[in-house]
Order: sequence, then structure tokens, then C-alpha cells
Amino acid sequence: MKFARFLLVLFSVLCISTVALHAEEGDPISTETMILDVPTAEVLDRYQASFLTRVYEHGTVMESIDFGVYPRINIGVSLAVHNWIGSSHSVKVLDPDFQAKWKVYDGSLYLPAIAIGYDGRRYGYGYDEDTRKYVRSKHYLDHRKGGYVSLTREIFVPGLTLTGGANMSDFDWEEFYLFTGLYYKIIPQINLLSEWDNIRNIRDSRLNLGARFYLHPSLALDVAVRRVGRGTENERILQLRYVTTF
Repeated sequence: MKFARFLLVLFSVLCISTVALHAEEGDPISTETMILDVPTAEVLDRYQASFLTRVYEHGTVMESIDFGVYPRINIGVSLAVHNWIGSSHSVKVLDPDFQAKWKVYDGSLYLPAIAIGYDGRRYGYGYDEDTRKYVRSKHYLDHRKGGYVSLTREIFVPGLTLTGGANMSDFDWEEFYLFTGLYYKIIPQINLLSEWDNIRNIRDSRLNLGARFYLHPSLALDVAVRRVGRGTENERILQLRYVTTF
């Protein structure tokens, strides 16, 4: 347990230290690369970095770092610690996950922007799919998105943006899903978020709703509910994202 906490603290310190080097620059969050779980076709600019801290079910904390390493190309890594928050003695460092995205088309007056990518992040560790309960298990409630293609375009009114796409977890055709989402900037400081993820049948799909508050040109706080209408599987999340340059 002490070693698990040490790893997370070390990972967090590295993130915060890097952010601190550029904190005075106030680089604006210029793109919405994710809604909540749904990836958009937007990417970070070259030499931008995004630091995301997500707190969610069962005291789990996930740290994600994404970099704009080349024009149109982002890569990143995520690390989560299960049962970190609270008094549980079963703290566990989960396997690191990898993500990447390539924006292949910027879009036009009539066509959406297009990106292809891979997202290895998983949520809901310790879930038994047969009993649909959290037990001492190594399985996840929400599997990785895997390979995906995403299309994004502003529609109808300024600030209202639609995203849609498809993904294959582990590049398996039997794990083929669709996803869609909307975000709407009602004022410069607030974005409303909604998405329907993991669409293949109603039982496996997820409706997620939330809001994004811009606390600073480079800092955003997300407050959201995942799996809306799923009873005990409903999940409240908080996530904080900082975007800067390197």
C-alpha cells in the first residue's frame, strides 16, 4: 500500500512540476480533445501538453498526460490507483494505459474534422460482469475504447459541436461500438456536456452528462455523472485539466 501511494505521489509531483514551469504563461485551452469519455476529432497543438486528474468510483484517481508531439499527432499515458481515496487497505496501482490520436482531416464548410486513434483507458476496476457487482475481481466495468475513428463538426448555432464515431475494443469486431456526443458553450466560462457511449445495445450503452467550468484560460474543472439511469452503476466524477506548452 505504501509503495502504491508512493508511485502516485511521484507521478503527481512530476506532473505538477512540469506544469509549474509554464504556469505563468496562461496558455488557453484551445481545443476540446475529449467530451468526457468520448474522443473528439480535435487534437492539442504541437508543443502543447494536457494534464488531467480524474477522481471517480471507489476512491480511484487517474492521472493522464497527453502531448502534441507533431502537428496533428498526440500521444499520452495514464496511470490509475484504485481505492486511493478513503480508508481502504486494498490500494492497488493499475496497469498504465496508452492513448494516441492523429487528426487526418481538418474539416470544411460541409464536412466534419476526422481523427483516428487509440485509447487504452479502462474504468470500474474490480467489477464482476456475471453478477454485475463490485467484488474482488481483476475485471473492469468499462473496457478500453481501443481503436476508434471520430468525426466532429459545429452544427446549427455557434458553440454547439457534435461528435460521432465508432470504436473496436482490442481491435476485435465482436467488440464494435458506436459513440456520439455534444458540447455547447453557453457562456465563455461554461460548457454543457452530453454523450452516449458504448452503443451496441441499450444495456451496454452509457449516457453521461456533465458541465465544464473554465477556472482560468488554461484550467478547466469537469463535474459529471456517468451511466445515467443505471441505478447502482451511476457514477459521479470530478476531473481537472491543465493545458500548457513544453
